[in-house]
Amino acid sequence: MIRTIQTTPFDGQKPGTSGLRKKTRVFMQPHYLETFVQAVFDAIGGAEGKCFVVGGDGRFYNDTAVQIILAMAAAQGAASAIVGQGGILSTPAASHLIRLNKTDGGIILSASHNPGGEDEDFGIKFNMPNGGPAPEQVTDAMYAATKTMAQYTTLDAPDVDLNTIGTTHLGGMLVQIVDPVTDYAALMETLFDFPAIRARFAAGFTMRMDSMCAVTGPYAREIFENRLGAARGTVTHATPLPDFGGMHPDPNPTWAHELMAEMMGPNAPDFGAASDGDGDRNMVVGRGIYVSPSDSLAILAANAHLAPGYAQGLKGIARSMPTSAAADRVAAAMGLPAFETPTGWKFFGNLLDANKCTLCGEESFGTGSDHVREKDGLWAVLLWLNILAVRNQSVTEILTDHWQTYGRNYYSRHDFEAIETAKADQMMAALRAKLPQLTNTETHGMTIARADDFAYTDPVDGSVSTHQGVRILFTDDSRIVYRLSGTGTQGATLRVYLERYEPSSGNLNLDPQTALAPIIQAAHDIAQINANTGRTEPDVIT
Repeated sequence: MIRTIQTTPFDGQKPGTSGLRKKTRVFMQPHYLETFVQAVFDAIGGAEGKCFVVGGDGRFYNDTAVQIILAMAAAQGAASAIVGQGGILSTPAASHLIRLNKTDGGIILSASHNPGGEDEDFGIKFNMPNGGPAPEQVTDAMYAATKTMAQYTTLDAPDVDLNTIGTTHLGGMLVQIVDPVTDYAALMETLFDFPAIRARFAAGFTMRMDSMCAVTGPYAREIFENRLGAARGTVTHATPLPDFGGMHPDPNPTWAHELMAEMMGPNAPDFGAASDGDGDRNMVVGRGIYVSPSDSLAILAANAHLAPGYAQGLKGIARSMPTSAAADRVAAAMGLPAFETPTGWKFFGNLLDANKCTLCGEESFGTGSDHVREKDGLWAVLLWLNILAVRNQSVTEILTDHWQTYGRNYYSRHDFEAIETAKADQMMAALRAKLPQLTNTETHGMTIARADDFAYTDPVDGSVSTHQGVRILFTDDSRIVYRLSGTGTQGATLRVYLERYEPSSGNLNLDPQTALAPIIQAAHDIAQINANTGRTEPDVIT
């Protein structure tokens, strides 16, 4: 039976850079999720006759949310839905299914790298028919719909059996339950030299992959252990759990501390990697050495031609504005276009669809290519493995060679978490107000060449995005960027990005925090971080 349920708008249902994220208990309120799903359908012109991909990272409330979405889609005339078994799909795998099956989009349930559980975080976003996150004009339409929402429509029917692969019906809607790994793994085999990687493992190459009790465990086991022949146990924390086993599923040196301890220890494997809650982020570590995401993007771009899927060369390289300029130096050396976009993977979508770039990446542990329209953690790990296999070098040797060729962009991000939102906004407003006075001033022995609030004009459709981050640019190519993150669920997170370029003839082996010391001091002084927030030290350094 189709029912129309009366409701009233909820405050604050504005999607951020990666959809709507709140505490799980907020989503569990009566009508809350339903109201937002209805707004999604309204913003895309309804669900009637359409096909959607539905799935998520398996965090608490994922299975319930899938049932709610399917019931609403069926009630509103959707033709079909493709659902990952158990309601599970990594974000890049969902993007691939949207593109492979030419669906009308997909609803992905994830709060990415945020903790999961009844008292932690939950999220939902809509991906477009190209497989990428909804652009701003669509998320703005969703938000507008939430502010006037009066009712939603759903179907009263028994829950769909999400655990049995095959087809069934929910009302008049066809529901196809698919293995979440199969199609994605097949795509990876078309991009990378699996025989070369398999031969490297057979010759004794060792690896540790930490899936952090999150969605990529089954994918990593199938690809690394089953198809590539890595030893059993290569993949750790491989079972997805609703609360990620109490772990913080963010693949950085702070939260992936078990992996870091092993890789920096006396019996470290040759290669280490980690992925996040929904599988779109990655961290790469060599024996005794950590690879920053900015360096990783640059190295992958410089060596992508070693993988069969990219042997024809790259069309261009794109990075988010806060990401270091290391990839720009590779693009310049290779004669390729380089693009600098706002934070948020949706800004790469137009470039990829217009064939303007092939590889793209963010400093926040996200890297990807034109194979899907999301960042893709396991893809990045596989491309590293392909490069290591073909070059027959260690991670340290590849990093050293890269810096000796291009110079080194010393880089770090300092996160100040759960700041009172009003204080964070006040600090950013004061910082923006003083920008015109900063040019040509000196601080900590450095001269400011320019200070601005980054704005982006899309080279494909001409759309303009403003207030994307405050930039302090120095005459020696050093840089400070300040942004308030849109991925948290409590208070505000201030992200401060710090960068200094060292040419290939300089000292390439400093600890990044040492190399960046004067820039760190300048960043605190310019924004008056302590005076505005009460904080003297960041919560997380990456």
